[in-house]
Order: sequence, then structure tokens, then C-alpha cells
Amino acid sequence: MASGSNIMDPICLVENDKEQLMVNPKAIKVLQTITEPVVVVAIVGLYRTGKSYLMNRLAGQNRGFHLGTTVRSETKGIWMWCVPHPQKPKFTLVLLDTEGLGDVEKGDSKNDSWIFALAVLLSSTFVYNSMSTINHQALEQLHYVTELTELIRAKSTSNSEEMDDSDEFVSFFPDFVWAVRDFILELKLDGRPIMEDEYLENALKLIPGRSRKIQNSNMPRECIKNFFPERKCFVFDRPTKEKYLLVHIEELPEDKLDYNFQAQSEKFCSYIFTNAKPKTLKEGIIVTGNRLGALVETYVKAINSGAVPCLENAVTTLAQRENAAAVQKAADHYSEQMAQRLRFPTDTLQELLDVHAACEKEAITVFMECSFKDEDREFQKELVATIDEKKEAFLLQNEEASVKYCQAKLKQLSEPLMESISKGIFSVSGGHSLYMEAKKKVEQGYLLLPRKGVKANDILQSFLQSQAAIEKSILQSDKALTDGEKALAAERAMKEAAEKEQELLQQKQKEQQQMMEAQEKSYQENMAQLKEKMEREKENILREQERMLDHKLKVQKELLEEGFTKKSEEMNAEMQRLQKAFEITKKQKSSLAARIFDGIGDVFLSELPGVTKLFGAGLKILSGKMK
Repeated sequence: MASGSNIMDPICLVENDKEQLMVNPKAIKVLQTITEPVVVVAIVGLYRTGKSYLMNRLAGQNRGFHLGTTVRSETKGIWMWCVPHPQKPKFTLVLLDTEGLGDVEKGDSKNDSWIFALAVLLSSTFVYNSMSTINHQALEQLHYVTELTELIRAKSTSNSEEMDDSDEFVSFFPDFVWAVRDFILELKLDGRPIMEDEYLENALKLIPGRSRKIQNSNMPRECIKNFFPERKCFVFDRPTKEKYLLVHIEELPEDKLDYNFQAQSEKFCSYIFTNAKPKTLKEGIIVTGNRLGALVETYVKAINSGAVPCLENAVTTLAQRENAAAVQKAADHYSEQMAQRLRFPTDTLQELLDVHAACEKEAITVFMECSFKDEDREFQKELVATIDEKKEAFLLQNEEASVKYCQAKLKQLSEPLMESISKGIFSVSGGHSLYMEAKKKVEQGYLLLPRKGVKANDILQSFLQSQAAIEKSILQSDKALTDGEKALAAERAMKEAAEKEQELLQQKQKEQQQMMEAQEKSYQENMAQLKEKMEREKENILREQERMLDHKLKVQKELLEEGFTKKSEEMNAEMQRLQKAFEITKKQKSSLAARIFDGIGDVFLSELPGVTKLFGAGLKILSGKMK
């Protein structure tokens, strides 16, 4: 069982005050702190049937969810307990204890139906808790499952009120576990011993006949089989034979519990810990604690507005919020890593661009891991623009650091020269030669300085240009030179200045080329990671469709084996639709990628200044090859 350390107390997640559902903001804050995937186990059943006690055992605690001692329903709304997963360190186990169904003090049974529907929508394993046996009465009490077609929508459509898309339920519904408490029968069928699962499957067999009564009796059975991808059953003896001890069962030491109950309870907990899956949405979207909180708010808001909770709408709302956060997280990662890895000024522009490329790659990875259903690439476009803005800011910061460093160093190196000029030391016969030597000494000292940065040549050129008039004046006043020598010296000075200008121009062209290559590298990195993500998403869709198809085939086979040939044949159209969808998805795998690549290519052309039409042509060629 779960360890008792680092376990928070249970907290009400959805309050049910006067049959009005309200989300508890404090519980949402708890979920917002959980960034890892969650395994969500919800328990539902009639009131006063020991649901809370069973959930406490999953938490490894005697106390936690409050246990009642009277005939009055104790739990109201939906309570939540987040505990460390005992077998999966990178997951959090979220236990949901729900208000008892069928409370005689309630005025509106629809309230029970919403609690039931919420438990289904939020959980990855759904535990239905009942007493004594699985018989006709027990299945009748599970009528809530038949109402799910009216309370949950898989897809959003304009006429959603009239649409039954329950065929999609199996793609996102939780696994179903039936827990039979105070079990009073022997596990035998036709005189032979059977396991709990066979007991459940036998109870779920359809009753032959066409009367309205039989159809109503079969409806819960059909819904359980059709909606839930996996089914499991556990039976439990009474925790103790002594009735007076049951009143304070949470105070009873483990060794005082019935031996069979201990073993059954351990078997149940072990199954949940080992087999309960992480909560996922359609297309394999993993639910974290933070995302679970957002789903709760979206579903309850829909219920309170009089609408039917729709998974597609909830995922769209969640994607908008999560993708915006993913852009921020990725951009922050880029900024933090650039600040840590760069030392201004960088020796060359390429040095900064190499660091940028590495940090951008990591940032894109962060975004890809945290985002989903960014179908129009709206958020990736935002990230591209944001990172480009931040890169420009780092480039500017690098230039400013280079300018500041070079100007300071050049001022220091040129002080003797400037002092000699101010004292008129070069205003003598032969002064031009002395000046040239002094100026050359400054240049050589400057060139030997390490890590001057990207503005090193600009600052030197600016300094040399500022000396041009002084040099000309000293040259013209030097009486040791003839007019011809002065003309040659002036011509030489002009030639050197022109060569310096050419060197500076070549450096600018080289840097422009490096910037272009960096932009192309950025595009290629975005494309590579997008392609990889799209392939993963497509594989998730294919697996989901394959699971749905396999499940429907299993249901159809069971109907045939049980003699319901007509019902089995009625599933053929649905099976053909699923098979066709599966084949279409496989065929569209590459063409869909190409269409999105066309779109993201346009994004890059608009968001990355400096990417030329040549790259645009390259995008079209690439997408054409993918079709």
C-alpha cells in the first residue's frame, strides 16, 4: 500500500450544496502543483456501502476519507486525495470518493447522475461499489450508466443535443471495476468454481427476449460492455463479523480484520496499483494534475450552464490554456539557458548563434512535450516569433558589450598617442613617421586583445577614421617630407582606409550569411521536431482506433456466442465505419503532415526575418516529397 509520508489530507474537489455543484478553488490549487501524470481512481455506489473505507485502504491509511456511522450519507460532492503512487514514482495517485447514490434525503435524482458522469469523465479507473451480489436488482441500481448517453458528448456539433456519439465513449472512458462488498455467495457456476471476472461476465450476459422489460434490463449490461474498455471484478467478505466493530472500523487494527477481507483487500489494492492506467484523453493526451483541475472546472461549468459536458470542447479549452503555458515555459527555458551559457561579449557571432541553436532546440523540445492539439500551429508560430525577438535582444546585448569593452580598451591603448598629439610632439620635422609608428603600436596592441567581440573591427575603424584628419594635418606640416612623398603617403593612407572598409564590408556579409544559415537551421529544427511529434500523435490515433475496433469486435463476438445474432449484425455498419476510419488515418498519415508543413513553412517565412524565397521553395519541395 501507499506510504504514509508526504500525504496531504483529503479535500473536497466538487462541492454539492443544495444540489448545486461548485468547484473548490483550494482543491484546484492542490492539483495545479502536480505537474506529473495522474492515475485517477474514482469510486461510485449507493450511500453507506463502505466506499470511503475502501479508498482509504488504497491510500494505505485507516483514516482519510470520512466514514459515517449512521444511516445518513456522509460524503457530499466529490472528495479528492492525492497520494504518491506506491509503484510508479513519476505518477501521482488521485483518489476520488463520491457522494453516495440514491440518498433518500435528495430531492433530485439528476444530481446523482451528474456525480456519476463526473466520476466517469475524470477517472482512469472507475470503481462501482455495491453490496452482497451482482443480481437483477444490483444492475437496476446501476441505471446511471444508461443515462451517460444524455449526459456526456464526445464531439462538439451544432445539433449535439440530438446526437448520440456513445460509440466514441470506449476511446476515452475509464476501465470499469465492480467491487462487491459483504459478498454472501459461493463463487460457483453450474457446480464448478469460477473466478470473480467470470462471475461478472456471466452477470452481464444479455437476457433473451424482446419485451420492453427485458430491453430495459439489458440496457445497463449493454452500456457496461460497450462503453468501458476493460472490466474487472472483486468480491469482499465483511471486514469483521462483529457488527459493533464495524461502527468504528477505521480504528480496528489490521490483525483484527477478517483474514479473507485482508487478502481480498490486498488483492484489490495490488491490482489498482499495478494496472490502473494514467488518465489520458482522446488521441493519447496525458493528463497531469494541473490538467485534471482544468477539466474539473470545464465540466462543472458546462453542467451548471445547463449544457452537456463535451470532451472535445474540454480538450479544446484545455489545449488553449496549456499551449499558451507551453509557449511561456519554452521561451523562459530559452532565456534562462542563453543567459547561463553566454559570456558577453562572444568572440564571434557564430559563437552566439551556436549557443542560440542549442537553446532553441531545447526550447522547441519543451514546447513539443507540453503542447497538444496545436492544429493551426498558432502557438508554435508564437514561439517562433518570441524566440526570434529574444535572440535579437541577445544579439543587441552582445553588440553593446563588445562596443563598451572595445571602446574602453582602445581608449586605454591610445592614451599615449592622444597625449603626444595634444603636446604637439608630432608637429616637428619627421613627425609623420613618429605618428605612424605610435598609431601602429595602438593598432597592434588592440589586435592582440582577446574576446573583443563582434564590434571589434567597427570600433577600430571608427577610431582610425577619427584619426584621419589629424594624420593629414601632421603629414602636411612635416617639413622633412617632399611634396611627392606627402602625396604618396596620402595615397597610401586612402588605400589602407579603403582596405579597412572592404574588410568591414566582408565581415558584415559573412555575418549576414551566418544569420541566414542560423535561420535555416532554426526552420529545420522546428520541422524535424514537428514531424516527430505529428508521427507520435498519428500513432496514438491509430492505436486508439485499433483499440476501439478490437473492443467492438469483442462485443460483437460475445453477442454471437450468446445467441444475439440480430444485435451482432446491427453492429456491422459501425464496424465498417471504424475500419474505414482506420484505413483513412493510415493513408492520410503523410499527406496530413505535408499540409501542415506547408502551413508552418508560411509561418516561418513570415516570422523569421531574413529567410529568403529560396527557403520558401525548399519548403514546398519538402512537403511535396511527403505527399
